[in-house]
Amino acid sequence: MPTFSKARAALVMMVITTCFCALMGRVVYLQTVGRQMTLERAERQQHQKETIISRRGSIYDVTGMLMAGTIQTQALFLDPKFMQDCYQMEGRSLADMDEAVGKLANLVDKKPFELSQLLGDKSESRFVKIADHLDESTVAEIEKLKIFGVGFVPQHERYYPMGSIGAHVMGGTGKDGAGLEGLEKKFEKQLAGKNGSKRVLKDAYRQSIAVAAEDYIQPQHGQALVLTIDGNIQMIAEQELETACKKYAAKRGEVVVMDPRTGDVLALANWPTFDPSSLDEVDNKTRLNRCLTDPYEPGSTIKPFIAGPAMAWRVTKPNEIWPITAIKWNPFGRRIVTDVHHYGPLSMWDVLVKSSNIGMSMLGTRMGNPKLYDALTGFGFGKTTDIDMPAENQGLIRPLEKWGMNSTISVSQGYELMVTPLQLCRAFCAYANGGRLVRPHVIKGWLDAEGSVIARQQTKDLHMLPEAIDPLSAAGMKRILCDTLVRGTAKGCASTNWNIFGKTGTAHIAEHGSYSSARFNSSFIGGAPAESPRLVITMVIHDADKSLGHYGGIVSAPAACKVLERSLAYMQVPASPDLPPPPPEIARVLVNYDPSIYTKAGIAKTASARE
Repeated sequence: MPTFSKARAALVMMVITTCFCALMGRVVYLQTVGRQMTLERAERQQHQKETIISRRGSIYDVTGMLMAGTIQTQALFLDPKFMQDCYQMEGRSLADMDEAVGKLANLVDKKPFELSQLLGDKSESRFVKIADHLDESTVAEIEKLKIFGVGFVPQHERYYPMGSIGAHVMGGTGKDGAGLEGLEKKFEKQLAGKNGSKRVLKDAYRQSIAVAAEDYIQPQHGQALVLTIDGNIQMIAEQELETACKKYAAKRGEVVVMDPRTGDVLALANWPTFDPSSLDEVDNKTRLNRCLTDPYEPGSTIKPFIAGPAMAWRVTKPNEIWPITAIKWNPFGRRIVTDVHHYGPLSMWDVLVKSSNIGMSMLGTRMGNPKLYDALTGFGFGKTTDIDMPAENQGLIRPLEKWGMNSTISVSQGYELMVTPLQLCRAFCAYANGGRLVRPHVIKGWLDAEGSVIARQQTKDLHMLPEAIDPLSAAGMKRILCDTLVRGTAKGCASTNWNIFGKTGTAHIAEHGSYSSARFNSSFIGGAPAESPRLVITMVIHDADKSLGHYGGIVSAPAACKVLERSLAYMQVPASPDLPPPPPEIARVLVNYDPSIYTKAGIAKTASARE
């Protein structure tokens, strides 16, 4: 019989105690940390949190026409690890899995070998995206295959039913659905909404079983935006702008159409344009909304904004005769001023109608720089218009102390200052509405749950807006500028239905420190009908081929007047009466005055002769 050993007994007791302590520690671990880890692992295996993507808000024109919408599609993803585990659990071979992957590849327009290789390279991954924006029929065909590890994620795809119409207003979104340009970017937060989520119970095959009410957070869909843009007028403006730019081989062009009574922008376009649904493929220069971002020297289209205040301040009057004795004028030995045509002495009326640089330089010299500065800033030049669109440029009017010796003459002809097409259109609205500076806007409001428009901003009454010029002077300038189309620089562009008033501009383009003799900005500002203006337009065409035409009255005026005519016809605006001839005290000082040209028959005859 073996002898009792205290050492052996102590060792056995130590081993038993150690094992017991280990078991107790394990129990404690399993009941505390281990239990929590097991619960979390079970939670991950049995539940999955899924994002519910909010639907991006639609954009409508002022008539309710859809300009930007969202459709729901599906993105296809695979779980390679889960796919292999399931096929092994089912006792099926890898060949079966490859066959299923081949059928899937054919449905999503991919090569079976490449898809199999991708899954092999990512065999331990739990999420591999295979395809984006699948339609309902394709999704249904994929579901019929009943392949393990196949899943779908909802996606929203932005689409623009009118194609490129209004592209520079809309802007566009990127591949992630976020706005990159235009209104899509400026109102990203309101349009995008807020995503929701759900916590889904899954079975062993990762199929959804149930969602508890408390685990569902509803998405907040984006708000629907309503514009002041009229899709039909926008289309008309873009068509005529493109036609003119191509006809005269121009580099680019812009057009803005506004309601002078409210500041509503009815059309705003640039050429060349782009398809907003493919914004990622468009270069940055084409994306630019140059109506707002790119100021230029306006040339003669600035003259009404100098002559109008001058007549209102009694610096001159419409029938004053300016002593223009030659086609060139060299005041005080300074810069030589040249007219396109020499008519001899001209009244102030005809200085505008015939666009005499010499007459305007004489007027500017009499006014002096301070009054020139006040006249232009009074119409809002040199400041942003505060339109509800991104990236507006304020243009340029230098401080008075920086005007040089020749600035008086240059500014009087539309040089040494820069304006945007939008600023020019807004300023011209003052002559159309009785002298007030409206604030341009493209946003009418947002749609509420009942489909009613909640106005984003209240349009102020005209009499509450800043006054650029008094109503009587505004009416007088409007009548003078009607003559531009019947006997002036835009002769032959007058409408036989509506009385149009406007001003042409032809400005040399600066390059390499001097003005080019072969490159021009050709522009026209106008409004109609003169007796009660409903529309004002600015059209600027840059760098037309000089051999085809470069004057504003040839390049821009005809296209702009077509926009006005087509738009007024669409709006069903009644035809104008015959344009009243100038009063006798004016008529007797006008060049080559013929009262018969103011009738509709005379206008039609003049237009026919031009064509």
